[in-house]
Amino acid sequence: MQPTRLAGILYGLGLGGFFDGIVLHQILQWHHMLSHTPEHPVTTVAGLEVNTLADGFFHLAMWLVLLAASITTIAAWRRGRLAPNWSFHFGLVLVGWGIFNVIEGLIDHHLLQVHHVRDDLGGPLSWDIGFLIASALLIAAGWLLHQHGVRTLERQTAPQRSPAP
Repeated sequence: MQPTRLAGILYGLGLGGFFDGIVLHQILQWHHMLSHTPEHPVTTVAGLEVNTLADGFFHLAMWLVLLAASITTIAAWRRGRLAPNWSFHFGLVLVGWGIFNVIEGLIDHHLLQVHHVRDDLGGPLSWDIGFLIASALLIAAGWLLHQHGVRTLERQTAPQRSPAP
């Protein structure tokens, strides 16, 4: 049996969320979960407290996604599925990361407008669109890498033919 695809995608969703939360929210401080809302500006202590709390709940959700990925992986192995090769798995991680970015970008940046990629610059649309384009490229590159891993697995698990006499 081939490895499960769900685990790799879940790992990508969770790791993509953690990257967003840790790098964009905490390290670079480009935005927070609610930083574009007038009720919770990050320029006030009260607004920053609400945004920090929202960021914390976001991180908790990403932790639960990674827990689900781990459970899915272990369950698949217990059912006798193969462990994935690196390109099979890492390709799906990139796909999941890209999917996270597209969903998060469309919902938070465009639909709800609770934050933008660069709220620190006033939320220019070009950054939000660039984020979506980069995310689509991440999905495409991840899928190509995953397909390479699928072909490698198929070659490794194909029955060996005996040479003709």
